[in-house]
Amino acid sequence: MFGFPIPIRGCLFDMDGVLTDTASVHAVAWKQLFDGFLAAWATEHEVAFVPFDAARDYREFVDGKPREDGVRSFLASRGIDLDSRRTGTSVEALSDGKNGILLRLLQKRGVRAFPGSVSFLAAVRAAGWLTAVVSASANTSAVLAAAGLAGQFDDQVDGLIAKDLGLAGKPSPDSFLHAASVMGLRPEEAAVFEDSVAGVAAARAGRFGVVVGVDRTGNAAELTSHGADIVVGDLAELLER
Repeated sequence: MFGFPIPIRGCLFDMDGVLTDTASVHAVAWKQLFDGFLAAWATEHEVAFVPFDAARDYREFVDGKPREDGVRSFLASRGIDLDSRRTGTSVEALSDGKNGILLRLLQKRGVRAFPGSVSFLAAVRAAGWLTAVVSASANTSAVLAAAGLAGQFDDQVDGLIAKDLGLAGKPSPDSFLHAASVMGLRPEEAAVFEDSVAGVAAARAGRFGVVVGVDRTGNAAELTSHGADIVVGDLAELLER
């Protein structure tokens, strides 16, 4: 079904950028956070201020990762290691600051579920397939509720659950493997839907049956090179196969 090359019994969906149009809001929140930090850092250390690139830096360093991992990953790209410095700013403080910015933006803008994703989710549930949302976001429940998607999944592994269980963030496959296990699925029986390079790499590392890359930002080549079996611009395309 849906053009998949092998039989599948379950679907594991990333949330931001796959189910809900929150990726753009995340990118704005990260830019506000990092531009403020980088401007202060540049002044304090007498270096040039190079702003956060909401497209390239977001996709390469923070998309799909737990917040603190995203902070470390981006700062490392600029040669900054807050964990080993005596400074008034910590990785945890930046992570919390980003979440505060995000919540304010979501309150102002709301959350939209992609219509194609809603249709595809309804189709796989009608086919009797199991479904799970696997997201690094600590706000997964709130976002799903705001988008009208609450109650549409048999399992949920979000940032809070992953932290409680000690699951490593993407590109580790831990969260996907845990969701599949809870639903009684072997990895090869499940399809993973991801828009981030880290998420696709995680699904490939977990040896899932089908890895679907969702290209909403023009990074199809990167998704393919990191392990996507199929790349679509919207999940509605799978209903036409």
